[in-house]
Amino acid sequence: MMSMPVPGWVTIGAAGTIAAAGVGAAAAGLYRLVVSGALTLDLDIGRRRRALGPFDIQIAATPDVVFDVIAGPYLGRTPRAMADKLKVLQAGTDMVLAEHYTPIRGGLRATTLETVRFTRPVRVEFRLVRGPVPLVIEAFTLEPAPGGTRLAYNGDLAADGWAAGRWWAEKVGSSWEQAVRASFVGVKAEAERRTTAIDPG
Repeated sequence: MMSMPVPGWVTIGAAGTIAAAGVGAAAAGLYRLVVSGALTLDLDIGRRRRALGPFDIQIAATPDVVFDVIAGPYLGRTPRAMADKLKVLQAGTDMVLAEHYTPIRGGLRATTLETVRFTRPVRVEFRLVRGPVPLVIEAFTLEPAPGGTRLAYNGDLAADGWAAGRWWAEKVGSSWEQAVRASFVGVKAEAERRTTAIDPG
C-alpha cells in the first residue's frame, strides 16, 4: 500500500497537543503539591495579604477549661481520635512543632507544619512553617465573659504572585477559616461537656 505524505500542520498540531498535555499534567502535579502542602512557593514577589477572621464564639466554660481543651492534644497525649488531624513532632513546655492534616476536595489531604505557642490561659499562637502559602500567622485569644469564655480568632495569610497570589490567598484563606470554625465548634462542645461533668447542677 502506498504511503501518503503527512502534512506539516498535522505533525505540528500533534506535537502541540502532546506539549499541551504535558504542560497540563505538570500544572496538575504542581497544583497537587502546593494544595497538599508538600511544596511551598515562597518567592516574596507580588505578595498579597489576606486577613483571617476575626470571629469569635461564646463558650459556657472557664478560660482554664477552654485552654486545656485546646492545648491538651499538643502538650499532653494526642487522642487516638485526632491522629488523622494532628501529629506533634517536637514538644516543649509552652511550644510545639506540629503537623496538621485537613481533608480537601479530590481526595487530597493538606498537610501544614506549624509552631504553636501557648500562654496560659489567655492565648494560643500559630505560625506556619510549611504549607500551601508562604505565610500564616494566627492566634486564639481567651477572655472571661458572662457565663464563661469568649474564644476569638484572628490572623494574617499571604501568597505570592500579584493577582494570582490574591486569588490563591482568598481560596486558601476561606478554607482555612472554615477549618478553624469547625475546630471552635469542637472546642465548645468538649469544654462545655467537661464543665457539665464537673458541675452537673
